[in-house]
Amino acid sequence: MSDRVNDRTTERLHPAQAATAAEHNGAPAGAKTMTEAAGDDPIVGTSGGTGIAAGPARDLPAATPPLDLPTTALVRLAAILAAGSEAEMRRALQGVAGVVPYAWVEELLLQTYLFAGIPRALNAAREWRRASGEPAPRVDEGEEYGRAEEWRARGEATCAAVYGPFYDRLRHNIRELHPALDAWMIVEGYGKVLSRDALDLRRRELCVVATCAALRQDRQLHSHLHGALHVGATSDEVTATLRAVADLVPPADMRGMELLWARVRDAHVRHR
Repeated sequence: MSDRVNDRTTERLHPAQAATAAEHNGAPAGAKTMTEAAGDDPIVGTSGGTGIAAGPARDLPAATPPLDLPTTALVRLAAILAAGSEAEMRRALQGVAGVVPYAWVEELLLQTYLFAGIPRALNAAREWRRASGEPAPRVDEGEEYGRAEEWRARGEATCAAVYGPFYDRLRHNIRELHPALDAWMIVEGYGKVLSRDALDLRRRELCVVATCAALRQDRQLHSHLHGALHVGATSDEVTATLRAVADLVPPADMRGMELLWARVRDAHVRHR
């Protein structure tokens, strides 16, 4: 599938790339709450807020390489599928057809249900069938529930790769919330869905970062900023992901996310 796209399509896919400006300076009101919500434990918890902000692209630097155009478009699509309106979702899916590899979009649609729920995943799949002109596959490994033990083993390995030194604490904390949540996270989430082969784990984690940013799920964002680095994304790739979705998040929230990302990035530099 070609990675080439004309200028008009490029602007439609990620308008945040159209503007360049200086980095935000200073700590905005509310940013302390963002980082405090993440706290010393980046593993469990949620915070409020959903939806995509209206208005023009924010004055962040443009999303540039090291992310190529298909990957930039994919992470932006992840944010829109999670938090955009149905009309925004439809336009975004039409825009990526022929730009992002078909298999990547299929996998993103499937993992969307883990983070944004079945209704959004169903709506996105319906629009993607129309935009791509391709039918659903006749069969899929996700139907094969006899593979549950395989999914468990894959899930444990994938989750351990994402969480690194936080893995044991994650499992303890989630089990303390509810043992079923721990089992579902490993078997259903990391095993059945996020361990599928058609999209590499690095790109999956960048999409999760974009999704958590759009949904303003601060603690999960904290965890997956670490996770993206753990599975091989570079600091520049994570920064480019946040910039690619910057116009989809209210400015004060994005500034708080920048501060949170700075903390995570600095922690990884110190522990090299």
